[in-house]
Amino acid sequence: MKTLLFVTDLYYEAKGRNYYEEDLFLTSKLREDFHLVICHPEDIEAFENNADLIIFRNAGPVANFKDKYEAFRNRIVSKYLKTFNSFNGKADMNGKEYLIELTNAHFPVIPTIDTLDFLDKLPNVDTYIVKPKDGADSIGMEFVTKDELGEKVDSKSKNTLVQPFINFEYEVSFYFIDKEFQYALYAPDKEKRWELKEYVPTEEDLTFAKRFIEWNNLDWGIQRVDACRNEQGELLLVELEDLNPYLSLLELSAEARQNFVESMKKSLQKALQA
Repeated sequence: MKTLLFVTDLYYEAKGRNYYEEDLFLTSKLREDFHLVICHPEDIEAFENNADLIIFRNAGPVANFKDKYEAFRNRIVSKYLKTFNSFNGKADMNGKEYLIELTNAHFPVIPTIDTLDFLDKLPNVDTYIVKPKDGADSIGMEFVTKDELGEKVDSKSKNTLVQPFINFEYEVSFYFIDKEFQYALYAPDKEKRWELKEYVPTEEDLTFAKRFIEWNNLDWGIQRVDACRNEQGELLLVELEDLNPYLSLLELSAEARQNFVESMKKSLQKALQA
């Protein structure tokens, strides 16, 4: 059997989620077909040479260990390390810059800028959201008025994102392995982001989500397309998580959970054979 290095922070405390529960379940299933080693994201280098494939899972925000994450990314290239996800994504694994690219390309995304020189690209609203480009899990996010933007946004460094506050109906996430849709979950109560229920997407919903999957074009791996339904009934992208998306596996039915595991095992074999 091949050896997988499963990278996770079992002790990371995330609001509304228990990372360790999901990863304990997932590793219990993967060890049916693979040898498994589990390590903390800051310890990858000590184990990477003895693994056939590195699975980067619930490691928490990489901003918390930025230098080691960048060193790991460099070693992937220099040592030809095999990883899952593949590290050729264009979305969250590289920070939030892609939201500006998608805005400029007129994708259905919450409009995003990084300099007040382009404030006219955003709708004129009472409240704006300001957050760091390398942020995750709502770290560093602030709600500000238009008058406060000048003191919160450094247009020279361009390290901050600005978005309009959207009064949405609900948030919904679409989960993919490689380019195949797996399941969708939504939060019917928008005040409780992580109290999720299974969601049956329409063809229009799937067309929306697949557009971002095709744009990203990962070789293999798990992606989560997070969106919100605005008051006009349209879906807008919130983020495309292509690094280590939390999967909410334990919120699924037993059948859906098992289907996901089987799809993941097939994708892992694809990555190993590449």
